[in-house]
Amino acid sequence: MLKYDFSYLERCVNALSKAFQLLQKSKPEEIDYDIYRSACVKEFEIIIEQCGKMLRKFLKPYLHSSKAVDQLYFKEVFKQSVLRGIITPELGERFLEYRDNRNNTAHDYGVNFAQETLVLLPQFICDVSELLETLKSLQNDTES
Repeated sequence: MLKYDFSYLERCVNALSKAFQLLQKSKPEEIDYDIYRSACVKEFEIIIEQCGKMLRKFLKPYLHSSKAVDQLYFKEVFKQSVLRGIITPELGERFLEYRDNRNNTAHDYGVNFAQETLVLLPQFICDVSELLETLKSLQNDTES
C-alpha cells in the first residue's frame, strides 16, 4: 500500500479552524469579518475537494481499475466509500450535504452567500478531522 501524505489537507483544516475562530471574534461591520468569512468559504471548498481526492485513492483497491475510480462523480466517491466501509453512512450523508452546499455557494454571489456555509463549519471541521483519522488508521492497518 502506498503511503499517503495528509499534510496539505491537515494544513487546510488548520487554516479553516483559525479563520473560523477569528471570524467569530470579528464584528460583521468590520472588513476583517469579510476577510475571515471569505477565507472560511474558500477553505471549505478546498477541503471538500481534497477529501474527495483522498477517498479516490483509498477506493482504488476496491474497483476494477484506477480509471473506473477516476470516472466516478464526486458524490459517487462518497457513496462508494460508504459501501466499502471506508467511512460511516452518517459521515457520508453529511459530506453529500456539504457538497450540495458547496455547489450552491459556488453559484450564489449575494450578500448572504456564505451564511449557510458558516452554520455548517463547526460540524464540518469535526467531520473532516474524523475522516482524516479514519484514513490514517486505514493506512496504518494496511502497513501492519
